[in-house]
Amino acid sequence: MKAADVMTKQVRAVPPGTAVRAAIRLMLDLHISGLPVVDSAGKLVGVVTEGDLLRRVELGTEKQRSGWLSFLRGPGRGAESYVRSHARRIEDLMTIDAVTVGEATPLDEVVQLMEKHRIKRVPVERGDTLVGIISRADLLRPLLAALDAVATEAPESDDAMLAAFKKVIAAEGWAPKIGLEISVTDAVVTLSGIIDDDRERWALRVIAENLPGVRGVKDELVTVETTTGTVITGL
Repeated sequence: MKAADVMTKQVRAVPPGTAVRAAIRLMLDLHISGLPVVDSAGKLVGVVTEGDLLRRVELGTEKQRSGWLSFLRGPGRGAESYVRSHARRIEDLMTIDAVTVGEATPLDEVVQLMEKHRIKRVPVERGDTLVGIISRADLLRPLLAALDAVATEAPESDDAMLAAFKKVIAAEGWAPKIGLEISVTDAVVTLSGIIDDDRERWALRVIAENLPGVRGVKDELVTVETTTGTVITGL
């Protein structure tokens, strides 16, 4: 799946000269936390988000710097801070070096960028032109569709469920390869045996719950912590 498959194509954007209060009103009305900023040719020139509006004189949240720190950093840093906390136009406080992707960018790469830069949306460009935007909500829609598809899959036989479970176990490096016993009866998965870390119990249950048609999971696992010898049984 790539960016073009999930992006919102009808993007609300604002020009650089937009008043700050107009942009805030638009974000509140649309229930969004950021807006792309484009010039008259449709070229993306920045992004304005809630984060750009946190340090404002009107809220008493502007950055306060000591005289000594201001002296060390020079007047430029202080001037920039003043602009961001007092500006009346979006172009004066928007994030200029916005993180963007192309239409063919793999979705995994989009998510990596969101995590790395701690951002909630990524503009999608075709050349220099803004053609869409991907927000976290845009990722939830295909996720829900995939989960719905799994939920409506026809139940498998007990033998097929057991084989599918073992296939996942074999592929996962964290999964216990010895000491684990799995059985499936009437679409109910029973987990038993000894594991080293209680987090494995959690993951094994999730594997079972992902089997199409599974009706339940019985946890009879015993965790023996290697460092303390503590024994933890399933509930």
